[in-house]
Amino acid sequence: MAAPAQRLDQLAKVIRSKNAGPFELTFDIMFDDPAAYDWVKKSGVINATRIAEAYRVRVDDVLVCRPYDAAVAFKITIRRPVSSGDIGDRDVYGCQQHVPLTRIEVPAFRAAAG
Repeated sequence: MAAPAQRLDQLAKVIRSKNAGPFELTFDIMFDDPAAYDWVKKSGVINATRIAEAYRVRVDDVLVCRPYDAAVAFKITIRRPVSSGDIGDRDVYGCQQHVPLTRIEVPAFRAAAG
């Protein structure tokens, strides 16, 4: 039987996206619970391969994928498949591209009883 899992949007306080110039998208996954952040970080589910799969890009198009402990957050940057404002671009500001991150499954987190 598979271990129980939670979606990332059940653990993170904010998951957002925005342009990082016309050719890149950047994502922030921010937590208000340091224990949940550490759980996700230690699980290893936020990695370049998983991000590439979620956005259907090559792994080398994932330019940044790393945790920032001081901010209790992850920062991810990918090359945009279509330049901002170009024909075929459906989100000129890049602010609606975060949804695939919300669907990433994390092993179920159990907050310490306190």
